[in-house]
This record gives sequence, C-alpha cells and structure tokens, in this order.
Amino acid sequence: MKNSPILAEISAAIPSLRKSEVKVAEYVLRSPQQVMHMRIVDLAQEAQVSEPTIVRFCRGIGCNGFQEFKVRIAQEMAITNNIGQFAIIEDDSIEDICDKIADTTIQRLHQVKTQLKSTQVAAAANAISNARRVEFYGFGASGAVAIDAQHKFFRLQVATAAYSDPHMQAMSAVTLSEQDVVVAISQSGRTKDLLHSVQLAQQHGAMVVSLAPANTALSAAADLPIDINIEEDTEQFTPMTSRIAHLMVIDMLAVAVTQRRGPEFAAHLNAIKRSIKSLRLESD
Repeated sequence: MKNSPILAEISAAIPSLRKSEVKVAEYVLRSPQQVMHMRIVDLAQEAQVSEPTIVRFCRGIGCNGFQEFKVRIAQEMAITNNIGQFAIIEDDSIEDICDKIADTTIQRLHQVKTQLKSTQVAAAANAISNARRVEFYGFGASGAVAIDAQHKFFRLQVATAAYSDPHMQAMSAVTLSEQDVVVAISQSGRTKDLLHSVQLAQQHGAMVVSLAPANTALSAAADLPIDINIEEDTEQFTPMTSRIAHLMVIDMLAVAVTQRRGPEFAAHLNAIKRSIKSLRLESD
C-alpha cells in the first residue's frame, strides 16, 4: 500500500480522470472526513455517480478497491488531525506552541516533497537559466518570498527584481519581452491583482512560472506551473507553512540554476563570499 498523501494524489489526478470520476474526486476533496465512514453506495449517491464509477475511480488513483481507498483516507485524516492543523488554545505553554508549529511545518513540507513534480521544477529552472531578466511577483507573505528569491538569484548573476506593489508589477510587466521570465507566487492562487500582472507580462511575451496550488486561476494561467498544495487557516494567522514551502521551492530552483551554470561558476560564488567576509566580526 502506498504511503504518499492520497488527497494530493487525487488533486493531481483530476485532469486525467473521466467527467464522472472528477465528480467523485471533487466530493472526496471537499468531505474526506465523511467519506472514510461511507459505504460505496453512500458515496455513489452523494457524488451522483454509479457504483462502478466509484470502483474505477479507486483503481485510477492506485487503490485495489474501495476498502483500501477508505483506509488510506483514514490514515491521512489521522495524521492531519494529530499534527496537521495546529490550534493554539489559551492554556498552551510556549513548549506546546513550539511543538504544534514545528510538527505542522514538518508534516506539511513532507507532503509538498511527496507531491512535488520534479519535471515542473526542471522546466522552470531551464527557463530562468536562459532568461535575460527574471522578475518575482507576490503580495503579503508571498511578497516576502519574492524578496528572498531576488536575493538568491542576484547572487547567481541573474538580472532580477521583486515587486509586491500592484502598480510596480504592472509597470514591470509592460517592460518585459519574450526573453524574460516572471515568477508569480501565491498561497491561494486567486489574487486578482497578481493575475492581472501575469496577464500583462504574457501580453508582452514574457514566460510565467507560478508557485501556487494546482487547479487554481494562477496555475492555469501560468506557462510553467509548479504545484504547491497546502491548506491553511488564514483567518487568524498569515500564511505560515505555505510561505516556508515556497521558500523551499525557491531554494530548489536556485540550486538547479547554479548547477546549470557549470563548475566554473564556483569561482564567482567564492568571490561573493570573500566580498562580504569583511562585514562580519571575526569568530573567537
């Protein structure tokens, strides 16, 4: 039996499923807690499909049958309930808070690692490597990721900038060409101003890489999407784990681009390291 997160597998499989099977997938993604207690006839009724469709759906996502499918759903729900969604209560000690946030982050990053498509990362790294100019766009917590990305790629001799203001993004977008790349970063994948900036950049020939959840407006609009699926409650807190996941993928892209520069590029990185050495205190 597979150990990878089944809900992520279902989400990734949607484009290859039949229309009737997509109805099952969408219902399962909406109500996994209910599904793990259902009979096959119950799920068929709720998703408005036939029982044979349920069987085909289960096999299409790598399960031998409906029972194995329910077991995998139950296993994932158990993990999520234990450490996936931290809930800070009034009596929590600082140790409780540290444990909840750390455990949540570790588990979510493992999920991202499991579902991340290396082909998407490779395609984006190739595009960035060949670009004349690379612009990073994001708002809020994603804007902080964009700034971090600018810092990393500046060190790699990439002409780069980061913008978290919609007016600056729009002005940047209309100065781009087919030789340029925009990396658009969004935890929701639904930010209107970001989508507008992306469309402007594409109208002027730029290629767009997205860091966003699969099957969102941004991932659909991007030329090279990188799917990062993390559900977060942002009612009380700004995005936490998704920001760290985006930073991780930026690191992957930076290392991949460095590799494409060849071994002789190490001399440049060493020169940068020497240039900032004088800014640090000598260690004892």
